[in-house]
Amino acid sequence: MRDSIRAAMEFVRAICGQNVSALTELMTLDHKFTDSLGNTVAGRDAMRFGWAGYFAMVPDYSIRIDETYFDGPVVVLLGTAQGSYKGKDGLSPGNVWQTPIAIRACIEDGLVAEWRVYADNEPIRALMRKS
Repeated sequence: MRDSIRAAMEFVRAICGQNVSALTELMTLDHKFTDSLGNTVAGRDAMRFGWAGYFAMVPDYSIRIDETYFDGPVVVLLGTAQGSYKGKDGLSPGNVWQTPIAIRACIEDGLVAEWRVYADNEPIRALMRKS
């Protein structure tokens, strides 16, 4: 289903644009987000606040997708995540990080029902420890 890929890529575009409103509209009501540590946040409203908080911390967060695979409603995206960590002293040129990323998205009726991220978050954690 190419519609599944289209929905996942719309979600990526909203992330890259730090567009919380668009992300919210692209989620199912019972949307689940699971981070690379296995922590899950459930519900579209909870994730609206989650994305807003993340973009406050990493205001230029973006994802570059290099490969896409799908099987019906499941889409796997492979690429790179990157951004600048805004520590307590604000943005600085040395606070830039980048890491490989894999995402598993489950699409229902054109909306993202689940967004699961697999990434090594040590690059941003190291910046957080420095700040």
